[in-house]
Amino acid sequence: MTISLDLIKQLRKITGVGIMDCKVALKKADGDLEKAQKFLREQGLDLLAHKNKDSLQGRVEAYLHHNGTLGVLVEISCQTDFAANSAEFREFARNIAIHIAASHPLYLTTEDVPEAVRETEKEIYRKQIAKENKPAKIVEKIIEGRLNKFYEQVCLLNQPFVKDPGKTIAEVLNELRAKMTEMITIKRFARFEIGTEH
Repeated sequence: MTISLDLIKQLRKITGVGIMDCKVALKKADGDLEKAQKFLREQGLDLLAHKNKDSLQGRVEAYLHHNGTLGVLVEISCQTDFAANSAEFREFARNIAIHIAASHPLYLTTEDVPEAVRETEKEIYRKQIAKENKPAKIVEKIIEGRLNKFYEQVCLLNQPFVKDPGKTIAEVLNELRAKMTEMITIKRFARFEIGTEH
């Protein structure tokens, strides 16, 4: 059965679960939204069971490199002070701050990348591909692949986690959400380094 993108988006909006998890759940449920939600809950991924509750708790984590030339602030929200004060949450916040210091993301999500930056990247890839004599029918797919690689470099949620490169930051975040059964969100971050603008 083919699952429409609209249905996947609908389930994502209801649950807050990642797109791939929503797609799998809908396939298992033959496109039935209620059954898909039940499946996600059974997997420990119905993260917005308290969806009417705003994420008013959380913490701002600071990391300062030992020589004082690099610092990071990151804001991570959750729904309860119990979660915010837990060892897992604090460790996650600390690890994300260290990751930002090491990996230098410029944006939080792919949606945050300005359209002008996206178009500039695509133009560069088109010029590169023109020199590679690739068939015209696969040019757009190649551009999309290279753009995804670009996102892995500059978008925090797409980056491989420095402490476990087999997982992205988004995957590590989803694991914590499932474990704590709360909607946990990396809201924003700032990275300061002597001699740079970002």
